[in-house]
Amino acid sequence: MSIDSTPAPRVTGIRLFFKRLIQQKVLVMMSVPFLLWLFIFKYVPLWGWTIAFQDFKPARPLFDQEWIGLETFRFMFTDANFHLIMRNTLVMSIINLVLGFVTAITLALLLNELRNVMFKRVVQTISYLPHFISWVVTASIVTTVLSTEGVINEILVGLGIISDPVLWLARGEYFWGILGTTEVWKNVGWNTIIYLAAITTIDPGQYEAAEIDGANRFQRMLHITLPGLKPVIVILLILNIGNILESGFEPQYLLGNGMNAEYSENLDIFVLKYGIGIGDFSLSTAASVFKTVVSFIFLFSANYIAKRLGESRLF
Repeated sequence: MSIDSTPAPRVTGIRLFFKRLIQQKVLVMMSVPFLLWLFIFKYVPLWGWTIAFQDFKPARPLFDQEWIGLETFRFMFTDANFHLIMRNTLVMSIINLVLGFVTAITLALLLNELRNVMFKRVVQTISYLPHFISWVVTASIVTTVLSTEGVINEILVGLGIISDPVLWLARGEYFWGILGTTEVWKNVGWNTIIYLAAITTIDPGQYEAAEIDGANRFQRMLHITLPGLKPVIVILLILNIGNILESGFEPQYLLGNGMNAEYSENLDIFVLKYGIGIGDFSLSTAASVFKTVVSFIFLFSANYIAKRLGESRLF
């Protein structure tokens, strides 16, 4: 009696894909509304990018517009004001990126070390609350606090650090620091959620073994908790690098004014100013196209670098 040694046919990638698709049909059906929303509101409007290559006039039909090629992009890249806008956008994005990561990770590590559950919940709740305050209200609070009669000036004058009250939002060189501090106050609690969730996936046995070996809290935090958070940190870093030109709109628009415009105007304000304010839709669309393309390049570059370094990646 001979035994057939012919190997069983391998399941192809396509067959395996459809097999899993059928197995997860409920999840697929749940994702259909989101995919439709994504297609209708994110991909269909991409036809509007053609405006960047036209001398767009709102009263004319789309195909009756005058095509000017890359002329709008040439004008934008040679405009000194655009260079200033790019500087502000990059600096504010980097400030938000660094402060956001450092403060959120630090707060998550400290909260994880709290043993009093009730106190931990109170601290978490207090740190989360500012995230749910609209930027309109937040800007009003910041403006009041930083006014000449605000609490910041009263404290600094009372301590003798400054002799006269300072109108902080009228000094452009202070705007980046004010924005970074406000972003941290508003979002640090919310940003810790994902880190606290990642910490719960770390094997408690590692902490017990380290404690038996004589490791103190700081050493356990440094050699167990932080390495356990590393995959999450890398993924979030890739996503944030992909959004490096998304420095925000509402805080800059609400806290910015004519006296700090040299430091507060970013790419989104540039699009609003030229698109809605002046009516130069071609220039504002070109700026939006530029931001999207650069974000796309940054995202794939960061993901590729993470792959080459053997770290976690998006795809």
